[in-house]
Amino acid sequence: MGPKGVILAGGLGSRLSPLTKITNKHLLPIYCKPMIYYPIQTLVDAGITDILIVTGGAHAGEFLRLLGNGAKFGLKHINYTYQEGEGGIAEALRLARHFADNDKIVVILGDNIIQKSIKKQVDEFRTQERGARILLKKVGDPHRFGVAGFKNGKITSIVEKPKNPKSKYAVTGIYMYDSQVFDIIKTLKPSHRGELEITDVNNAYLKMGQMEHSILDGWWTDAGTFDSLLRANNLVAKAGCGKVRQ
Repeated sequence: MGPKGVILAGGLGSRLSPLTKITNKHLLPIYCKPMIYYPIQTLVDAGITDILIVTGGAHAGEFLRLLGNGAKFGLKHINYTYQEGEGGIAEALRLARHFADNDKIVVILGDNIIQKSIKKQVDEFRTQERGARILLKKVGDPHRFGVAGFKNGKITSIVEKPKNPKSKYAVTGIYMYDSQVFDIIKTLKPSHRGELEITDVNNAYLKMGQMEHSILDGWWTDAGTFDSLLRANNLVAKAGCGKVRQ
């Protein structure tokens, strides 16, 4: 059994305005498919069929119109929940507590597009007794992301958008947590951005000595800015429609 899948597809997508004035960011096209198709397929390919989509904003109903119950992905059912306003990734994740029902969860940001399957990494998490697992990717511009520092092959720190990164390994938008995550979120204080930060969640697991990691295969990009949206489109176009997952 488990883990269950949670796709975070809320937020206002203000960095992509005016594209997001009349639709949700996660419904914008990435080459041949709506953006939300990619994280759903990522979870399904990893053997996860119990999926919750956390959405928000004025266009949340469009997800239902587009996806229905997920028959296109071989699913019998998709769960939906609604996030009021913008409170950060951890705030959105808090809405998944009832859905998770004490099971492990694999969380993916709705604008994260990856080339290859994460089945191997999800299987590693499945056998993990407790705690969390994050997926890392070596990048050329680590200062844009949360960055892991290491000692003897273990993560010792995660710093959000560091001026002097300790490594080139960025934390991708795919996070795996046991049921402790919801109690951790309860203890968080909003950051200077006024949000509950996912890096604080990860650092709480790190402090407890319960954080594992895997390296992501193939390319990875977010699609939250004009540059990264273009990059995502180009990467998928080059791979060929429907051939993103191997």
